[in-house]
Amino acid sequence: MARILVIEDEKDIQETLEQALRGAGYKVKVVGTARDGLVAARGGRPDVALVDVSLPDGSGLEVAKTIKREVATREVQVVLMTARTSEGLGVARATFDDVVVKPVSVRELLSRVGQLLRRANPEPDVLVPIDFGALRVDRRSRQVSTAGEEIDLTALELRLLIVLYDRRGRVLSREALLSDVWGIQGDVTTRTVDTHVKRLREKLGASGAYIETVRGVGYRFATDPKAVT
Repeated sequence: MARILVIEDEKDIQETLEQALRGAGYKVKVVGTARDGLVAARGGRPDVALVDVSLPDGSGLEVAKTIKREVATREVQVVLMTARTSEGLGVARATFDDVVVKPVSVRELLSRVGQLLRRANPEPDVLVPIDFGALRVDRRSRQVSTAGEEIDLTALELRLLIVLYDRRGRVLSREALLSDVWGIQGDVTTRTVDTHVKRLREKLGASGAYIETVRGVGYRFATDPKAVT
């Protein structure tokens, strides 16, 4: 489930966007100030941030720039929402992933959010097997092997492995894995993720080293099998 952060101070727009985005199946966080927006972006690692250009305690433009350039949030797709119809839009479009002119068309916004998410996380071809160093995964037959030896994974372990691999190089928080692998938010402890990753690594043997721990954040699948010792 993709996570959407809305940084907007107008209550009616907050409610409209939150209702529409939740209705489309997204997990939504809504804040009304520049300060809260930066805190939410840094801590929540959203997939898309919708940022109003005018906020009561600071410039939404600066907030959007900060979100875009910071290492901790660099993979966020940033959409600037502005009432300006011409001045500065060209520069904004070159700086951010998208620009939406107010009043916001909910249908158009949902379409753009969907396009950004598909562009950032293209669906893997389920017919293409995973071939990464010693690890082999046939997505169709659901057969897994490492160094030529077949491994018996549960359906959940296989999904965890595929989610990590398909987003290799990207740090996934425990909360994100709970959402994307288990399909839940907050109903089980994040220790569940650690337990399953530990078990998966053990079953993968030497290939378990491809799953890297990022202390204090979560897990990341390596981008180069040769770099893993």
